Amino acid sequence: MRGEAFANVSYTLFAAQAQREGRPAVADLFRKAAAVELGEHFTQEAAPSGLVGGNEANLTDAISGEGYESTTMYPTFARQARAAGDTAAADLFTEIAKDEAAHQAAYKAALTALRSGKGAIPAPPAITPVTVTAGQPKVTSAQTRANLDTAMHGEALAHAKYTLYAQRAQQSGNAALARLFTAVSDVELQEHFSGEAALAGSVGTTSHNLATAIAGETYESKTMYPTFAQQAKTAGDTAAATLFQHNATDEADHAQAFQTARKSLG
Repeated sequence: MRGEAFANVSYTLFAAQAQREGRPAVADLFRKAAAVELGEHFTQEAAPSGLVGGNEANLTDAISGEGYESTTMYPTFARQARAAGDTAAADLFTEIAKDEAAHQAAYKAALTALRSGKGAIPAPPAITPVTVTAGQPKVTSAQTRANLDTAMHGEALAHAKYTLYAQRAQQSGNAALARLFTAVSDVELQEHFSGEAALAGSVGTTSHNLATAIAGETYESKTMYPTFAQQAKTAGDTAAATLFQHNATDEADHAQAFQTARKSLG
């Protein structure tokens, strides 16, 4: 699921880069693949895993995650980046820690409102999108690069989870909570993940991005998902084995489509 969440947000940035390069067909291909990774693969894998609960359970999970990131993970990453001389990364990690603390506070207030029946769900946070263009890494420390990778995977997962939590809130009739989850999900992608991706140099030219996508889809289709399917089958989890096999086929199709697109670039 972490891989599907990461592919979803990565392809979203790759689509934007392809659009900037005047390659709308490739941008559309990336957008469609991104939609499958989140809307089908992540969502389908989330169901048997029990990821999504009721609104109170989802808020409790979100509060825990935001608390860890705001008080432990990001402050640690900031200290390590500053010690390594990666000032821009240190500043970004510090800023995101503050954002996550604000998200945690909003979720706590929402949970209190749900449980007590008093008060209102907090207004959604404002979003300041970060544009990520093709470029090299802007950090020098191997530790900072590793921390950026960890943080980006965490932000991608939060974006995906909160998207599903928003859907559950909407289904339950709580539109205000759905708006809160959706807005925080957007912050995780459009600000946090994007800001970290810019420092990590995660977006290259469209040709480079397609090569990255091909490698990832090939690994998932030929190694990861077939292995998971076999393990699930051995364990007697037939439904999971079937899902993994289906996703392997999808990822093989994505790899082929990306290969065709890369060859067409000229």
